Amino acid sequence: MSLVPNEEHQPRRGTREGRLLTARDVAERAHVHPSTVSRVLNPTQRHRVSKQTARRVEKAVQELGYEANASARGLRTGRSRTVGVVIPDLTNPLFPPVVRGIEDYLDPFGYAALLYNTDSDPERERRGCAALAARGVDGMLVASTGSDLAPLDAALTAGQPIVLINRRADRASVPAVVPDDRRGMALAVEHLVELGHRAVAHLAGPADISTTRERAASFAEAMRAHGQEPEPRLIVRSESLSAGAGIEPAQRLLDGGAPFTAVCAANDLLALDCIDVLREAGLGCPQDVSVVGFNDIPFADRFTPALTTLHFSHYEMGRTAAEMLMDQLTGDGAPARTVILDTRLVIRTSTAPPST
Repeated sequence: MSLVPNEEHQPRRGTREGRLLTARDVAERAHVHPSTVSRVLNPTQRHRVSKQTARRVEKAVQELGYEANASARGLRTGRSRTVGVVIPDLTNPLFPPVVRGIEDYLDPFGYAALLYNTDSDPERERRGCAALAARGVDGMLVASTGSDLAPLDAALTAGQPIVLINRRADRASVPAVVPDDRRGMALAVEHLVELGHRAVAHLAGPADISTTRERAASFAEAMRAHGQEPEPRLIVRSESLSAGAGIEPAQRLLDGGAPFTAVCAANDLLALDCIDVLREAGLGCPQDVSVVGFNDIPFADRFTPALTTLHFSHYEMGRTAAEMLMDQLTGDGAPARTVILDTRLVIRTSTAPPST
């Protein structure tokens, strides 16, 4: 006799004893009235339920695998139950866990995420936002190509709820979720100085992106705070934050004539490009040059050398951004705010004291 249960007779996810789950089943699990479940899962009513009760309902939804009838509710409320997610580079390992955090938060509300990749192109971003708005998304989560938000002007003017991811805006009226860029870069510089490095280079990102602009400003401030005036020849910029974008500026560092023993990169992908350029030039990391990244992307600990970098929770960034967007959709009148995620230094083998 087989010990494997007959799947045909097993309750499926979203069912109980073979029947479809209802809001009443969720209510029983969460010990609330069915109307409370409906309020929690309806963005326009969620503000009427305490956060503690809402969390209990969300937990019951996830445990039971309850799937709300989003189409029927959409017809009643005039909402599409979709959220646009606009990101600059699908191949950047930073973003998949961000999207996972977004989806995990939205799922209990019956919301789906529609992804749009911009390749860090402002025109593609403008077209993408327009296309998502035309499809009737209820709001957007955007890692914008620049801090002036010009590609988002039409959506913002139309009153589209928007939360920025990993970007700040020049306009205080747009909410955002970002890592602590300034503290992170200051920690990187402090670590290198404590190791004995004095000639430290910065492989910066584009000046029109808030995160890399903040990191570049913090690098200069931190160097001065440690009694080191930044050497202009040791500050180079990449045109983007994608893989491969750091090769040319890293080569410029080597060709610039100013000696250096360490590099702070604006993100992990640029740091890895820098290590590759050093290797091609016959230089070892960290034997000849120490390198620090930023973001702590997945598998950063498995590279050779393992990358010293600044860590923040990518998943929490996505989840927090989705929660902020849902708060906008409830219309509770909460003012726009910027959430700054804790950033900490993770020391691995790509940094060491200078050899000379």
